[in-house]
Amino acid sequence: MVPIKPVKTLLYATDLSEGSIYALRYAVRLAETLDGKVHVLHALRPMSEEARITLRAYVTDPALRAAAIQDRMQTAREVMAERQKTFWDETDPEKAARRDRIAAIEIIEGNPAEVILRHAVDLDADMILMGSHEHGFSHTFLGTVATRVMRRSRIPTLIIPYPAEAERSRR
Repeated sequence: MVPIKPVKTLLYATDLSEGSIYALRYAVRLAETLDGKVHVLHALRPMSEEARITLRAYVTDPALRAAAIQDRMQTAREVMAERQKTFWDETDPEKAARRDRIAAIEIIEGNPAEVILRHAVDLDADMILMGSHEHGFSHTFLGTVATRVMRRSRIPTLIIPYPAEAERSRR
C-alpha cells in the first residue's frame, strides 16, 4: 500500500479576481488546520501575438513598447498586493498569526496550467488549491485552467467553489 503523504505545502493558484479572496481564506485556514504553509501563485498569461502586433502598430517607440509589456507584470503585482491587503483587512485581528501561513507570493508569466503544475513540482507541493469562477460550476463548469490542472496533477487538487451568498449579493 502506498503511504499517504501529509499535506504541509499547499499551492494556492489565484486568478486575482475579487472572489479569489474567499478561496485564499479557505487555503490559509486549511494550512492552519494542517500546520502547513501556503504558496500563493498567479500565472500571468503571455501576451498574445495579436496583442503584440496591435501594440507594435500603435506604439512605434520600441522603448515605450517594452515598458508597456513590463507594465503588465507591475499591474499584476499591484492587483496581487490589493487582494492581499483586502484579505488581511478582513481577517480578524486576533487571527493575525495566520500571516505566518503564507510562505511566498509569486507571479510567473506563462501558460497558467503549465505554470501551476510546474510550480507544484518545484515546490514539492502536497496539494493544489484553486477557486472556481465567480459564477460557479453551472456557468463554466470549472474553467479551462482548473480542468487542465485537475487532469494532469499528480497530487490532490481542490477546487474551492465561489460562495453562493456572495453571488446573490452581487446581483
